[in-house]
Amino acid sequence: MLGVCYYPEHWPESLWQQDAQEMRELGLSYVRLAEFAWSKMEPADGQYDFAWLDKAIQTLAAQGLKIILCTPTATPPKWLVDKYPDILPVDIHTGTTRGFGSRRHYDFSSENYYRESMRITRVMAERYADHPAVVGWQTDNEIACHDTTHSGSENARLAFQRWLENEYGDIDRLNKAWGTIFWSMEYQNFSQIDLPILTVTEAQPSHQLAYRRFSSDQVIRYHNDMIEILRELCPSHFITHNFIPMVDTQTDNFALAEKLDFACYDNYPLGRTDLFYADAGPEQFRRYMRTGHPDFSTASFDHIRGISKGNFWIMEQQPGPVNWGHHNPRPLPGMVRFWSWEAVAHGAETVCYFRWRQAAFAQEQMHAGIKRVDNSKSIAWQEVEQFRDELTATGFDLTAKVNTRVAIIMTTTNQWVTEIERQGDSYNHQQVEFEYYSALRQLGIDVDFVAIDGDFSHYSLIVSPCLPIVDDAFIQRCKDSDAHFVFGPRSGSKTHDLTFAPKLAPGLLQELISVQVASVETLRADIHEPLTLDGEVFNSNRWREELINIEGARTLATYADNTPAIVANDKVTYVATLTDMALLKTLFKSLAERLQIDVLDLPEDVRIARRGEFTLVFNYSSETRTVPAPVSAKWIMGSGDVSPYDVSIYR
Repeated sequence: MLGVCYYPEHWPESLWQQDAQEMRELGLSYVRLAEFAWSKMEPADGQYDFAWLDKAIQTLAAQGLKIILCTPTATPPKWLVDKYPDILPVDIHTGTTRGFGSRRHYDFSSENYYRESMRITRVMAERYADHPAVVGWQTDNEIACHDTTHSGSENARLAFQRWLENEYGDIDRLNKAWGTIFWSMEYQNFSQIDLPILTVTEAQPSHQLAYRRFSSDQVIRYHNDMIEILRELCPSHFITHNFIPMVDTQTDNFALAEKLDFACYDNYPLGRTDLFYADAGPEQFRRYMRTGHPDFSTASFDHIRGISKGNFWIMEQQPGPVNWGHHNPRPLPGMVRFWSWEAVAHGAETVCYFRWRQAAFAQEQMHAGIKRVDNSKSIAWQEVEQFRDELTATGFDLTAKVNTRVAIIMTTTNQWVTEIERQGDSYNHQQVEFEYYSALRQLGIDVDFVAIDGDFSHYSLIVSPCLPIVDDAFIQRCKDSDAHFVFGPRSGSKTHDLTFAPKLAPGLLQELISVQVASVETLRADIHEPLTLDGEVFNSNRWREELINIEGARTLATYADNTPAIVANDKVTYVATLTDMALLKTLFKSLAERLQIDVLDLPEDVRIARRGEFTLVFNYSSETRTVPAPVSAKWIMGSGDVSPYDVSIYR
């Protein structure tokens, strides 16, 4: 189940036949086409040219390849922008209109662009609905990438006002919910409310949160209506979308994926590691600069599996150096094959590589492909061949599910709240969630990500690194669950409108554990203070809460002044501070053992993942590592002594 992203419009037709034959020889099944080809399909308003795409599809189909078509809406052509200038979004940081000349240059609040997007989607769907080689559709491309969820346009302002009136109904209700009496910000009607951008100092936090919810809803409306057209005209085709890391979309990803058949992810371990570790020291960065961090891509795989409600695809897999990181190292030999197996281990049914041939021009000409710009085969070619052969030799079941008893609750609201009300510059939502996830993975524990209103029934341990806003329905679902819950600091601290919980933090969570947060302090990232758990000293840092009125709960860990830092009862553990990896691993190991969840003593930089009857072992280390495995393990690839940067598999 392998595929590739292909751009026949970038190459002379004389190459197409050879490309199709080589794709078949490489063992590819799927080819993705046309996500950036609007100007080629419609060079002028209402003048369509599909002859080139028809021929490209037929050439590929003749070799038995299946086609995934894309709506080309990520790149509106120049003639369309000139006809409807309001298509272009307005930068919320500068107030200037973002220009034509790259991609994703559109505003989700532009009704002109909404209409034109649905039109070209319908035209494409009608043309290819019955083509035997076309099996599926990708909507748009990396929706919300490049900070495009938000716009500061007049269209956005008017749409936001309508959204607020629908949400609150009465202006007095909004004033009360937001607390606009502060700084004389009261409104007399909804038409007075501007976007919360370009203010002198920070904009009102409730206003900011409402704007983010509105912006998310605009993306979801646009996306769902596109899906509806494809569903109507192409009922036998699957519909998917290629997501970027969840933290980058600024959109409710569960809602965004709800109407898809499955979700896809674009996996760029080195580019993403470079961005994630932008402020890291050279030693830390050097360690993973050619492999990616052991938990970074897998966190995104587990995210995408969560919003996909099961297995997923990789629509773009990095095949070599990319062009868009701050720095773009070359993957170590074998890593493209390694990453492909890693995606499969976490639930991928298909892996597609980006791209077939390196571009000779434009913005991505430094981005590697399976073939080089001179048409020679890159090192990725041999690695795809190896992965293809290993999939066959191992008999890996690509329909098998990932089953785990541990989940992390994921909501975009967590990110919104912590970005709006930072309180300390050392608090980073992505980093906090990643630390909790990495601690579990280092213990050999597989992890799901679930929505706040998702199904909790499968899990014995449910972790919320940060959950500022909860409601009564969530509390009831926690009460009904047999799971043990771990809540990190900030949890339950805010109302729906981002005001203080009336009875102090953790707000409604006090129905699950009797404790209150009296005050909060935030520290610089390089300031650590002692935290004692079971006689062992760890670090308390960045975010620290003072706990009071603890009733019916036991103190597990204390600050340096002997006041409680972690408290628990049989149902809930509340962690009142950010801490270090050592404490998180110690805490989770203790909970897992009590809940009879298997824990492994994994060597450094080794991870495992279980899918169906298979257990896959990944060694990110430069040294051979011996992994703990049951005596009954039947090794079907490699052995328990895993070579550097290699993969072993056992049943």
